[in-house]
Amino acid sequence: MAVNTMQNAITKICKMTSVIPLIELNNHQIAKPLAQTLLAGGLSTIEVTLRTPAAFKVLNEMAGVAESIGGVGTLIDPEDVQRAANAGAQFAVSPGVTEDLITACEKARLPLLPGASTPTEIMLLLQKGFLIQKYFPAEASGGYSRLQAISQVFPQISFFPTGGITEQNAANYLKLSNTICVGGSWVTPKKLVEAQDWNAIKKLANDAKNLS
Repeated sequence: MAVNTMQNAITKICKMTSVIPLIELNNHQIAKPLAQTLLAGGLSTIEVTLRTPAAFKVLNEMAGVAESIGGVGTLIDPEDVQRAANAGAQFAVSPGVTEDLITACEKARLPLLPGASTPTEIMLLLQKGFLIQKYFPAEASGGYSRLQAISQVFPQISFFPTGGITEQNAANYLKLSNTICVGGSWVTPKKLVEAQDWNAIKKLANDAKNLS
């Protein structure tokens, strides 16, 4: 899968929603009802972070939910790329990028959304053809005011900010011309997920869906 093909796929996925929930789940048995709840709340795209031993099982469970689009996040090892694809991941998100990671995603035909936070990193990704990039860590890197300034230098690039994005500041990012969508974990707070409070999570998803 060439970079331009990756970009077309990522563009389509990001334009489906304004908010992509970031999932860190230890119990794969509640992955399917969680995905169904988010879908019922209006959020069809989900990023499962590789921060727990259950992550690949979570991906596999969510892959069984029709109309739900599951991606893998915090992808840093090329060795995990094929595992993610085999588990049903439909896209990949990385905090940064390496040549090996790009090559692995190309071979696995897994669309990659690579991360950057500095002008040099942004330029290197642009040189490789990535016009959609993850902006991470968003708040620690200067927040939406810095991302707004970046738009003046790189107007051709759209960003997916994550890292410190909350229900309170998400709308500010989404108002920026160079933000395609945002990612955050506030939609799936740990306490509500562990309690399997699907009604509360559905409301949070619906509220996130209506952010603009």
